[in-house]
Amino acid sequence: MTFIGPTCSRMPMQPSSGSTFRAALSAALSSDPGRLIERAMQLQALDRQLRQSLPEPLASHTRLGNLRNDKLVFLVDAPVWGLRLRLHANALLDAAHAAGIRASDIAVKVATMQPVPPDAAPPIPLSAAARETLRAAAAATGDETLRSQLLRLASMADS
Repeated sequence: MTFIGPTCSRMPMQPSSGSTFRAALSAALSSDPGRLIERAMQLQALDRQLRQSLPEPLASHTRLGNLRNDKLVFLVDAPVWGLRLRLHANALLDAAHAAGIRASDIAVKVATMQPVPPDAAPPIPLSAAARETLRAAAAATGDETLRSQLLRLASMADS
């Protein structure tokens, strides 16, 4: 008897192949950063809304990872939460429809995210070469927001 359907994955969230990763990276780099940020914010808002339809122990172990085609992709931190989440698929789809999202299925992926220990290695300071590269990139861009962020990063090397 199988409890996890073909849309579920038990592997940690990692690219399935180098070509998939390169395609995603290429798409991210070729698109407007503002659109990526806007999409992330929309997914975060939808995540908060959908998790309200889940009981508390489950909601705290679940995150909406993506909305792809007509499928809501959820991330859980252990296989047991994935099984429990599938039991609430109809409630999630109803909540999505109430939010105006046309979703007909959910996918569940187990993504064990290890927290960074507080005693992790300290960040390596930016080199002078990195600072100059950031300043050159800032001078070359026409986007004022990006320019200010690049200059802010470059100033961190001066500290």
